[in-house]
Amino acid sequence: MITFINPDELPKIDVYHQVAVASGSKTVYVAGQVAWDAAPDLATQTAQAYENVHVALKAAGATFDDLVKVTVYVVDWTPDKMPQLLEGIARVTQGQAPPATLIGVAALDVPEHLVEIEAVAVID
Repeated sequence: MITFINPDELPKIDVYHQVAVASGSKTVYVAGQVAWDAAPDLATQTAQAYENVHVALKAAGATFDDLVKVTVYVVDWTPDKMPQLLEGIARVTQGQAPPATLIGVAALDVPEHLVEIEAVAVID
């Protein structure tokens, strides 16, 4: 079971929750996922990376509802990229967003990759 909390003393963020309290017997760690065959735009690559996370979760018996933490790495991050990032996330995910960390990076494993997403889930 996962309960999301936004403490009154912390800023309210529309994109994710500040805290996830999880109870379960298994923790699932999903390695950073990228879009190997996606178009060269951030929204499409983000959607594909999240779809890859979905596939990995499913293989472990989990779903997006079991996510407790997501880390997103974006190449050459600037705030004006946020709409594309959110569009890509919305294409694939549904429900409450777990706590998330967005990290701007200089580069990923290959020049074509614009985003990489890793995740942690807890299941019974």
